[in-house]
Parts: sequence; C-alpha cells; structure tokens
Amino acid sequence: MHSRKSSWLPVVAGLPLISLLSACSGVQSSLDPAGAAAELIADLWWPMLLVASLVTVLVLVLLLMAIFRAFRHRSARPLSRRQSRNLVIAGGIILPLTVTIPFALSSFSIGRTLYAPPPDNALTIEVIGKRWWWEIHYLDQSGNRIATTANELHVPVGEPIKLLLKSDNVIHSFWVPNIQGKTDMMPGQVNVTSLVADEPGVYRGQCAEYCGAQHALMAFLFVAEPQEAFDAWLEQQAQPAVAPDTAQAVHGREVFFDSGCASCHTVRGTRAAGDEGPDLTHLAGRRTLAAATVPNRIGHLGGWITDPQHIKPESLMPSTEMSPDDLQSLLRYLGGLE
Repeated sequence: MHSRKSSWLPVVAGLPLISLLSACSGVQSSLDPAGAAAELIADLWWPMLLVASLVTVLVLVLLLMAIFRAFRHRSARPLSRRQSRNLVIAGGIILPLTVTIPFALSSFSIGRTLYAPPPDNALTIEVIGKRWWWEIHYLDQSGNRIATTANELHVPVGEPIKLLLKSDNVIHSFWVPNIQGKTDMMPGQVNVTSLVADEPGVYRGQCAEYCGAQHALMAFLFVAEPQEAFDAWLEQQAQPAVAPDTAQAVHGREVFFDSGCASCHTVRGTRAAGDEGPDLTHLAGRRTLAAATVPNRIGHLGGWITDPQHIKPESLMPSTEMSPDDLQSLLRYLGGLE
C-alpha cells in the first residue's frame, strides 16, 4: 500500500513540466502566436529551448563524470597539457560557436523582418505611455487625430498597422506577446514599429520595462477584429459623447463637473477638456478600467472613483468623496458614455 506522501511524488515531479506547458497558451503568451511576427519569434524560441536543454544536460553529465572520476579514481593521472588544450578548444570555443552562430544569424534575419518599414497606406496609431496607463490616438494619412481612446487598442485583422510609440515620463516598453515582440517607448523620441494580427481575438498587452510602482498593472487589451467591425468601432469612437437621456444622468453630468473630474479628463462634446487622465468620451464601451486592472462594471467603477488607491496604489487618480445619490448619478452618466 502506497503512503500518502509517495502518491504526491509524481505530481511534485511534474510541476516544472506543468508550469512550462501552462505558459504555452493564453491571451498573453508569445508561444501561442496570433500574428506573423509572434510566430517567427516562437519558431526561433523552440529550437533554442531544445539546444539549451541539451547543452545543460551535457554539462551536468560531464560534471557528474568528473566528480565520479575524482572520487572513484583518486590516483588517476590528470589530463595532459595537450588533452586539456584540446578540451578547452572543443568544448569552450568550437561547440559554443557551432551552437550560437546559427541562432545569431536567425535572430538577425527575424529582426530585419519584424522591423521592416510598414507600407505607406498602413493604418497609423499613436500610443503614448503614461503613468501607468496607455493613451491611444488613431491618425489619418495626414497625421490628424481621428479618435482617442485609452488602454484598449483595436486593429483590423490581416491589415498592417504602423505604431508610433512615445512616452511622456519614463521608459516604457510596448509588448503584445501573441502578436509582436517588444519595442521600447523613450521620452523625447518616437519609436516606430509595425504589426499584423492574423487571428481575431482579444489579447493582453503589457508594459515590459519596469516603470514604477504599478508597472505590473500597466496593461492594455489588444482587440483584433474583422475589417467591418473595426470600421464601425472607429466611426463610433470618432463621435462626440452622447447627451444624457435621463434626469439622473443629467445630474450625474453636473456632478462630473462639480467634483473636478473635468480638470483631468476629456469628454468630447462637452466642456471637459482635461489631459491628465484618460479620455472618457466612450468609457462605457471599454472592457476594463485602470489599464486592464479590473473589469469595467458599475461596482468597480464606483470603487475606482471613490478609492482608487485601494485598486492601484500610487496611481495619479485621486479619491473623490461624494454622497451616495451623487455617486449613483455620476455612475449613471458615465455608464451612458458608450
């Protein structure tokens, strides 16, 4: 009869393999590509993993052999000078170069493909790294803004996208693992990259450069959708905010201005023109709040307004105190900004 302890041994032994396999799929996995660039990266990574594993096993075997030889044959003669030199040349120079040169050449070739200039007619999107969220502008061929949103990047499937990446504070890094590799966002300069989403879906993007207290919660959603759905979404995003349609929502709009929200946020079509926080013109149509930290639901929105530091400590969103009636009216107004 097996003991309870022994029955757990296979599970414990398999944890590393389970952990590895669990990272091979999902909405934020570079090993589950949904774009040509991510597929190239994955195709390079798997052979690198295999070779690195074989090299690790080889080194461990040689180490164990050396230890066994040292303890089992204490009187064995050491290697001659010529044998030592040949071992260093073979194992320290020839073998590493044989392994690394093909990967270096492949990496260089993939890098040229990944960062090739996009076509002139590519959809241009400007992404600005904030503290700690993402401001997104859709531009026309003349560089004029068509629409502004935050923390949710929509693109048409199969179409090349040109990204203008900026930062207005510290160094950030734009990364959608399922779609593309990382590109840094440097203060004072514009880094240009391009991507193509091959499969529709909602993927998670992430800042990949440590940028402060809430770096881990500086995420965004990357939404790849058919061209017709994208065109309809972009046309709707270009419109000003809809007017409140109930007395409670009208009062909520007054609360929005009286509470100082307009000093930090823009709601196009109103006098709210703040630029410190995200554009709220179509807030209700977004899937998440606080840069993909919590779902965009009325309870989370109320919590974000009244106590944002509980959700995202050190964020620049201040706490706002108001009566329950005012809060409900404000939520009703914001919930209508679709």
